[in-house]
Amino acid sequence: MKTKKLLLPGVLSFALAITTMYGCKEKTAGTQDTPASDSTAQYPYTIKHPDNWEAGNTANTLIALKSLKAWEAGKMDESMKYFGDSILLQFDGPDKKLPKDSLKAMFVSDWSSYKTVKVKMQDWESVISKDKSEEWVTLWYRQVWETKKEVKDSLDVTNDLLIKDGKITRLSEYTRKLH
Repeated sequence: MKTKKLLLPGVLSFALAITTMYGCKEKTAGTQDTPASDSTAQYPYTIKHPDNWEAGNTANTLIALKSLKAWEAGKMDESMKYFGDSILLQFDGPDKKLPKDSLKAMFVSDWSSYKTVKVKMQDWESVISKDKSEEWVTLWYRQVWETKKEVKDSLDVTNDLLIKDGKITRLSEYTRKLH
């Protein structure tokens, strides 16, 4: 009889724990854990198109990654085949539209000072606007290099690439110097 008295509270406690773990994960609309996916969200800032992005095409991710991989290997002709005829380039400093051949010349010139370059990819994301007018790929990576003068350095880099008709038409780069 004593075993039954101890067993019943144990079973009830276990059932309560399972119910709490699994049953309480579902939240009703309006609770804090429910993501706001409608226009009722009360954001502290106003923008023209809030929550405007959906998961994009993996083909665009491949375009961005293959272009970067070719650049990393110093293969500028291969890297350039993923770019459109003109590219809006936005770096810290330059903010201009360039023809593809000028972008290639810039990349070749920059790369000529390197002995080695290594990209350590951290993440990427491809998105498309809900109205399908813009497709972007964002890459997050660490770039490590050694110059021909044997100076080693590195940066954390974020690239935002606008893809239009299967070609990169805009490259915005944001960097953070590492110490």
